Amino acid sequence: MPGRIGFIDNKLDNFHANVFLKAYRNELKDRGWTVAGCYALDDENGRAWATKNEVAWFDSPAALNEHVDAFMLLAPSNPELHLPLAEKIFPFAKPTYVDKTFAPDVAIARRIFALADEHKTPVQTTSALRYTNVQEFVRAHGGTAAVKHMVAWGGGSSFDEYAIHPLELIVSCMGAAAQSVMRRGTAEHSQLLINFANGRTGVANVYTQGETPFAASVTTAKVTEVLTVDTSKIFINNAAAVLEIFESGRPNIDREETLVIRRILDAANDPAALKGFITL
Repeated sequence: MPGRIGFIDNKLDNFHANVFLKAYRNELKDRGWTVAGCYALDDENGRAWATKNEVAWFDSPAALNEHVDAFMLLAPSNPELHLPLAEKIFPFAKPTYVDKTFAPDVAIARRIFALADEHKTPVQTTSALRYTNVQEFVRAHGGTAAVKHMVAWGGGSSFDEYAIHPLELIVSCMGAAAQSVMRRGTAEHSQLLINFANGRTGVANVYTQGETPFAASVTTAKVTEVLTVDTSKIFINNAAAVLEIFESGRPNIDREETLVIRRILDAANDPAALKGFITL
């Protein structure tokens, strides 16, 4: 069923706002969903983006709510703002996608989910790295339960903002049963060693300030495959998956996966993780 999307952001002039708008206007146009309006905390930046992109600007989330059927809470570089922004729109009880990284720590992640539950607001979050050829390989080779070991690589400008991506690859392919984590390296080259239930293991390599393609190796009982992520369609795939929650009114990602990713990130930022494994 076609519908209207409202963008909520900090500064709307960012890559995610631009790429999602383009996807809905072009590659996903036939799905019938349009970006019908927007609101941002940075008024000047938001108005300029809205004018440039011919998207209706609203002075408040309440005003925007009158013209949309679902929300995309973006602010991809400002997870600390996701709870305050959620407090503005969750009371409207409309399906909401929250961009990566969901929250600055697991306590606030739980508060966001609790707020959603309080208002009966369908909500989910993800990195675009959930929708790649790596997950396609896993589905074709027995699914999550078949993965014995996995290594993922990712780059970006900083660990705090971009570690989500290799972790999204691993958790989306191995599930939420991560039990402990250890970190090696704190500068441009960090490695997270993750123990999962039943002796399964994962390694997330986060290499910032350099050119590191997103990639993964997946090991099952029968095969190990090394895959470079095809990034050409991941945001279109992500935008399409967002429409699934908008159309069904039901999240299609297990929130326990969201929470375990945040717990891994929290543990990775604990100095004790550099000395040994921390239980999640």
